[in-house]
Amino acid sequence: MKTFDIVQQGTAGTLESSDVQIIINKGSTEGVNIQLKSDVMKQYGDQIRAVIEGTLDELGITSCDLQVQDQGALDCTIRARLISAIYRASDSLDSIDWEALDQWTV
Repeated sequence: MKTFDIVQQGTAGTLESSDVQIIINKGSTEGVNIQLKSDVMKQYGDQIRAVIEGTLDELGITSCDLQVQDQGALDCTIRARLISAIYRASDSLDSIDWEALDQWTV
């Protein structure tokens, strides 16, 4: 699978109910820095992080700053928004291998 390099800010999603807003930037330090806010953090915080970390790993992202504002989004929505933000931040003209992404599950 193609890996993506974050070269600019990428955003996806909204602050509407059942959605998630994701802002990704090139990492200010080595590693992944996730700032996660959610009304359901106590119940689903670990699962939200697992979806985010798994998607980043699948796309080969090892360094980024990520701001996530969850409004009760389902896992598939979180994943789709994160992929969109990464694609926008990578400034890549290559297409995403959707079939390969479909093989991955949390």
